[in-house]
Amino acid sequence: MLKRVLVANRGEIAVRIIRACMEMGIETVAVYSEADRDALHTVLADKAVCIGAPPARDSYLNVGNIIEAAKLTGCDSVHPGFGFLSESSSFAEICEGNGLKFIGPPAAAIALMGDKAAARECARSAGVPVVPGTAGTCAGPAQAAAAAKACGFPVLLKAAAGGGGKGLRRVDSEDEIEAAYLAASSEAESAFGDGSMYVEKLILNPRHVEVQILSDEYGNAVHLGERDCSTQRRNQKLIEEAPAPRLFEGTVSAMREAAVRAAKACGYSGAGTCEFVVDKDENFYFIEMNTRIQVEHPVTEAITGIDIVKEQIKIASGEKLSFTQDDVEFKGHAIECRITAEDFLNGFSPCPGRIEFIHFPGGPSVRVDSAIYGGCEISPYYDSMIGKIIVHGENRMDAVRKMRRALSETVINGVKTTLPLSHMLMYDPVFLRGGFDTGYLERKLPELIGIYRKAGGEN
Repeated sequence: MLKRVLVANRGEIAVRIIRACMEMGIETVAVYSEADRDALHTVLADKAVCIGAPPARDSYLNVGNIIEAAKLTGCDSVHPGFGFLSESSSFAEICEGNGLKFIGPPAAAIALMGDKAAARECARSAGVPVVPGTAGTCAGPAQAAAAAKACGFPVLLKAAAGGGGKGLRRVDSEDEIEAAYLAASSEAESAFGDGSMYVEKLILNPRHVEVQILSDEYGNAVHLGERDCSTQRRNQKLIEEAPAPRLFEGTVSAMREAAVRAAKACGYSGAGTCEFVVDKDENFYFIEMNTRIQVEHPVTEAITGIDIVKEQIKIASGEKLSFTQDDVEFKGHAIECRITAEDFLNGFSPCPGRIEFIHFPGGPSVRVDSAIYGGCEISPYYDSMIGKIIVHGENRMDAVRKMRRALSETVINGVKTTLPLSHMLMYDPVFLRGGFDTGYLERKLPELIGIYRKAGGEN
């Protein structure tokens, strides 16, 4: 078993990892930027090391400083969490080259699945259905236009190294291709250092469903069921739940099996997520694989009872999976609401500032993953997510009722948040029926804002 883990992240995921390590008897080292000197993860870890100035490029993306911190504090491993360096194959290689176990998949698997175009081909070779589109990346706008015409409009121009909605453009006609291609490619080059693009047929009004997998270094792989992440705005998830509602058993079974095949095909080990879009006829298509722990992993933990972070650490320690697919049991329904420091009344603009007062919910089957506390500062330098509220119920409606209660108990003063928006969605008729798709929240948002303002809400 690993002895001392450097947590190369911040916020709630750093706290989540540190807590798992504490329960396993593993020491932890936190790293922090100057802006995070008083952050919760620095207090919970056994040791904490400052690695640079507030901008991420000078701290949480500063590979040299992170490696030096790990070596100076005697760490034997690095857990990257999600975001920052978590899907950097070069970072994984550098860790291993410095005698540090990277708690994640092999660098080769990260590189393969990090290239969205290559990942599609890997999935296709494993018999996993993929969205119609180019076999690889495009040489330029002209080739993208030819591929788009072959697929039929509308299409998506997608960055091969993309993620988080960056390097992504919808194109509805041929005359839009060149401008959209150049803009998306430039955005991807700036965000990921790689401007290569590919074309994918746009599945209209799909659902976004993903399957959690675990795989060890000995070729054993299992799935932990699926999550529905369709409640999004600007390609950013707001609410996730497991299992996915309103899908036929045959669709769910086939999707789960496809995810395991994809993981085996790329030589995967650790925790990962295969993402699919599902059309109105329940045809599903692989779109990408996230080679890291997911923000929404708690809903899967709630319905399976399996601690995914601990399993990551065990796999990285060289252990075989201690259970088979037949051992995985699914119980009840779980919902997660992400709470972000954003003003949803004004385009979800970030709202950094000081938390004046906070009260999180409690009670049976309610979990809160957060790193904020009364008096802490929400920094303008990083992602605006400040916490996640997770509930588990006997069935979906039971979970919805628990989430209503949990959200109504939550008080966050000092910054504007998306808390009221999540609360309103728990009463929305379409959400309650499970009839939503990835575009539903965007279409519904003006109405929800109107209702909120009419009721006198000021967030």
